[in-house]
Amino acid sequence: MSYIQAIILAIVEGITEFLPVSSTAHMVYASSIMGIEKDNFTKLFEEAIQFGAIISVVVLYWKKFFDFTKINFYLKLIVAFLPAAIVGVLCKEYIEKLLGETFIIAIITFLGGILLLFIDKWFKNSHINDLDNVSYKKSFTIGVFQILSIIFPGFSRSAATIIGGMHQKLSRKLAAEFSFFLAVPTLAGAFAKSIWDAYRHQSELLTNHNIQLLVIGNVIAFIVAMFAIKGFISFLTKYGFKMFGYYRIAIGAIILLLIAFGILY
Repeated sequence: MSYIQAIILAIVEGITEFLPVSSTAHMVYASSIMGIEKDNFTKLFEEAIQFGAIISVVVLYWKKFFDFTKINFYLKLIVAFLPAAIVGVLCKEYIEKLLGETFIIAIITFLGGILLLFIDKWFKNSHINDLDNVSYKKSFTIGVFQILSIIFPGFSRSAATIIGGMHQKLSRKLAAEFSFFLAVPTLAGAFAKSIWDAYRHQSELLTNHNIQLLVIGNVIAFIVAMFAIKGFISFLTKYGFKMFGYYRIAIGAIILLLIAFGILY
């Protein structure tokens, strides 16, 4: 992987991590288009640069994350985080296998787009606007929805948790923000595990060159995600999910056509 390729992947990650379009899918597509070899370092890089994106959430919402008088905020995130953490550990091999299947990810992208076309209509009565009114039960249920993004790579962690939030009567804005907050323990855990596994079992991946790529990737993802989060909240509050649905349908169809013609694998 070259520096230019790493920067492009980091930009893709920063833009798509918090949108309901699947950052995993887009990095897989970008890697395939650029001809990046699907080796162990590519997998590590795509997992590790998510850390830069989640730091942007902590910076943007630092008052939430560093208000230690509200212990319920942290407890709700832990409760919501647990379902995905358990499934992620149990299904690790299954997940890694699917992440290499561009065709399957494209199908899930396409079908997920169709689903997003109806979300605003299905959850018109979502009205909870204050995180204090989100119970532990609701938090856990949102965490269960997050599992969809684990067992169906390309579904989108953001889409799954926002849909879960709206299903639990959270407003679009609060559902999106809760999704951002939940990304912090979820992706931080995935980052720590991927780096630890590489250190213990694949230390040859952590060369000076590769470490430089990881640092650059995280810095770029952090900067880009800062802007993406602000733009997404504004767009989602005003327009809803339909445009993201149409986008997913279009990108999924394009990738499937490229695979059918042997351009992508």
